[in-house]
Amino acid sequence: MSRVAATRWGLIVAMFAAVEICCRVGIISRLTMIPPSGMVVAAWHLMSVDTVRGDLLFTLTNTAAAIAIAVVTGFISGVVLNAVPRLRRVVDPLLAAYYAVPTFIFYPMLVAILGLNRAPLIAIGAVLGVVAMTVNTLTGLDRIPRVYLKTAKAMRMSRTSTVLLVQLPAATPHLVTGVKLAVSYSIVGTIAGEFILSVAGLGRAISLAYNNLDNNTMYGLLLILLVTVTLVNLAIYEWERAIHRRWGLR
Repeated sequence: MSRVAATRWGLIVAMFAAVEICCRVGIISRLTMIPPSGMVVAAWHLMSVDTVRGDLLFTLTNTAAAIAIAVVTGFISGVVLNAVPRLRRVVDPLLAAYYAVPTFIFYPMLVAILGLNRAPLIAIGAVLGVVAMTVNTLTGLDRIPRVYLKTAKAMRMSRTSTVLLVQLPAATPHLVTGVKLAVSYSIVGTIAGEFILSVAGLGRAISLAYNNLDNNTMYGLLLILLVTVTLVNLAIYEWERAIHRRWGLR
């Protein structure tokens, strides 16, 4: 284990230990938070409950669909905008101001249009993630050194070969950043939608536990959600490191 990784895990353990002590000695009221050890026990118990496993699968499926739509749509949009400068000049101000708009105001409208099912959750997650992917695709394509394109032209490479063998590899670091942001925003959008109005999902289960003052269930579900999201982000981080090693960026 590297020094950075050891330090990171040390900070996590220290944080949990500090919260555990504060809960045990009464600095933090049990009515407010249960000890982390109690969260682990509650999460372990909840994972054996069929309804919780169903909620987890529901959330993961919706999130995966939202991420896929956001990444693919954002990438295609970035490529098209890069290829059509006039359209980009029109759209650029909208992209810059996009996240200043409270996107969740459209969620009730999506429910009315698409129905009370998983479709509005996927839509709101994709809508939140797509612009991050679009902007980073544009940034990656913009920052490709012109000498690469001139070299490809001098070697008489076809347009397809230039895109696949020159432009995409050169833009890879920014594309990976776009994927990471799209994943984060899509997860936030999907789970937050479940909190607002949903028929299933971890967000809905956490909201119900909160309204019922069921701290054990609420914190157990929060820990399950936290661990799941952390594992997803760790997988993306390792994927990014592998790409950087391959292209000699680290």
